[in-house]
Amino acid sequence: MDIEIFKIILIPLLGTIIGSAFVFFIKNKIPSLLQKSLLGFAGGVMVAASVWSLLIPGMEMAEHMGKLQIIPAVVGLLLGFAFLYVIDMLTPHLHANATTPEGVKTNLSKTWKLALAVTIHNLPEGMAVGVIIASAMQYSTEISLASASAVAIGMAIQNIPEGAIVSMPMRAIGNSRKKSFIIGSLSGIVEPIGAIATIALASMLTPILPYLLSFSAGAMLYVVVEELIPEASQGKHSNMATIGFAIGFSLMMVLDVILG
Repeated sequence: MDIEIFKIILIPLLGTIIGSAFVFFIKNKIPSLLQKSLLGFAGGVMVAASVWSLLIPGMEMAEHMGKLQIIPAVVGLLLGFAFLYVIDMLTPHLHANATTPEGVKTNLSKTWKLALAVTIHNLPEGMAVGVIIASAMQYSTEISLASASAVAIGMAIQNIPEGAIVSMPMRAIGNSRKKSFIIGSLSGIVEPIGAIATIALASMLTPILPYLLSFSAGAMLYVVVEELIPEASQGKHSNMATIGFAIGFSLMMVLDVILG
């Protein structure tokens, strides 16, 4: 694998590691106002990346299908939603501000259920970076590695607060700062793994790249709708989540245009 591609794949993980390190500097839990803003920001980045970097390029790749170019977008989007739905239903996990675990019943500790919740969140982000890289390798006229860099940077930026949102609850339930940092950082390892696996799959199945792009978009949108929006809308300061969403969406859109 080209060293430049490998660097792009690792960018989102770096954001998670930086964010997880906040546990060494913040004594108490993240204030509700800030947490709502960060959740909205993450949602904005993911929605913008889904539209500008995945769905639209996917339809452009299928231009030869005429008006039927919408088919790969719709089919892939729905399959992405379905895939994350199944993963969500089968994987035992616990969201940061929740008291009731989701997924199949197990004897896993609260620590690992929290970590698995974030792992589910991070998987589609890695897939998104991977499928854009694969598309750049196969369809250099429609999409470039610069587009992959834009998405990777956008994911890394939103992974910084996300890493803090993971490591801080880990600390709050009794883990040491070091253990909370390690678990928070490792929760992001699924992103490069997902990216590499997607690149390998796409290289063998080039004709379905438009479907894979929209599939990744669907998976990310599932996370936004199922996790980020409900968490950001609960309790006080939900209006800050709206502002955060607008900022995140705008930033990702700017990154895609400037770097893509």
